[in-house]
Amino acid sequence: MKTVQTDCLVIGGGIAGAVYAYEAAQKGLKVTLLACAELSMANSDLAQGGIVYEPSLNVEALLKDVRLATAGLCHEQAVRDLSAAGCEAVKKIFLTELQTDFSRGEKGELLFTKEGAHTTNRIIYWKDTTGHSLLSSIHKALRQNPNITILEHTAAVDLLTLSHSSTNILDRYAPLTCFGAYVLDNPSGEIYAIVSKKTVLATGGVGQVYRHTTNAAHSYGHGIAMAYRVGARVMNMEFVQFHPTVFAKGKNFLISEALRGEGAILRNSKGEAFMGRYHALKDLAPRDIVARAIEEERLNTSHDCVYLDITHEPAQHIQERFPSIYETCLKEGVDITKEWIPVVPAAHYFCGGVYATVQGRTNILNLNAVGETACSGYHGANRLASTSLLEAVAHGYLCAAADAAEIASDSFYLPEPKEWVTPQVKPDLNLIKQDLATLKSTMWNYVGLVRSATHLSRAEKILRHLHNEIDVFYKGCALNQELLDLRNGTQTALLITYAALKNKRSIGCHYIQ
Repeated sequence: MKTVQTDCLVIGGGIAGAVYAYEAAQKGLKVTLLACAELSMANSDLAQGGIVYEPSLNVEALLKDVRLATAGLCHEQAVRDLSAAGCEAVKKIFLTELQTDFSRGEKGELLFTKEGAHTTNRIIYWKDTTGHSLLSSIHKALRQNPNITILEHTAAVDLLTLSHSSTNILDRYAPLTCFGAYVLDNPSGEIYAIVSKKTVLATGGVGQVYRHTTNAAHSYGHGIAMAYRVGARVMNMEFVQFHPTVFAKGKNFLISEALRGEGAILRNSKGEAFMGRYHALKDLAPRDIVARAIEEERLNTSHDCVYLDITHEPAQHIQERFPSIYETCLKEGVDITKEWIPVVPAAHYFCGGVYATVQGRTNILNLNAVGETACSGYHGANRLASTSLLEAVAHGYLCAAADAAEIASDSFYLPEPKEWVTPQVKPDLNLIKQDLATLKSTMWNYVGLVRSATHLSRAEKILRHLHNEIDVFYKGCALNQELLDLRNGTQTALLITYAALKNKRSIGCHYIQ
């Protein structure tokens, strides 16, 4: 078995992993970054609205808005620390060093907007493709840095730990410590080991375990499942945020909350502007409230969607402010300057994950988790709009600084990993496809936007059986990306379901009938 050694192994190429790799490499560390598909295939790339940024941060005002949106469950010190670090990192990396594109006024000044549950304009953006602007600029820098090795179409299979993966039999007595991962080269099917001083989980969210989602392909909670299998603490797993507005006809794609920030109005099939009946902030209410209101209106009107109306705004402004949404909707037959946009909720952002400090530290030595994979407590029971990119940037930034300091001052024990034995039986792709469909339908129908004890109990039984079947199937087959998606997605879905069963009260985006 081939073994590769590096200082830092980053699993995932979204904004959190990319910022970590960028900062670690600048500090002289050797970084290996894995992406299970193309590097750009990340949830961060799909982020439309923007990123919170204040040149002179009013952290207490931001905390007040975060506290409201997160149903009072946010970790307040984490919000303060990550918000400050995020604004610092945005200025240093994206505004200064990378000169990333952001929308600006006639004099070159940054333009600021606000989104749902924000009380002031504190969000900077690039048209309606902010995530792509951020990610493409930093990916370009990563590819040019000689300290960074990028391995696309390469997936982590399992984490290496001293107690499970070392060839030294006495390492079984060591504290829980990570020293890299077994990885799969998808084109060749080869499995080998990457041994590292620091391992960083940055695999993004969990949306693909649901039938309807805004998430990128392969967002099955890979990092969460791998970490859980080696004893990492996971938390807040019941808090899956459903975005209220996803295009309802044809291809699912996100319709940014920024439209409502710019004055778009939600209407039911009768044309009624209904959000005033549900919250004082109307169309700018927190996402969980908006999403449930949409579901109630759909049921009350016996209609398959509601509509987002921005036709009262000038057509030129709409086309300039939201060019990607305008063009995408137009391809699907809807001219948003003249017609209402059909929308429904869909699984969007995961507020739970692997417990991590603001420096990304987990309860396993040398294993870090950053961004959506991690749970720092910033997002509590529901996320405030445009804070996800901020937290991800801050997490990668602080984690890299902490790791660089530790690597400079400490020695690291990196043993030879055990050989990986791969069965030669090819997996049945039809069976995998069917099991993925069962997983997604179960989660959508029973562990979705509105939950009940009966539905959750039914989901647990189905998922436990599926998990046991997949475990047997997995051990007897050669690996591919689809099988990894199924294995890790089922584990993640079970963790979400267990947490939802334990939490008997409605809070944030966990809503019990």
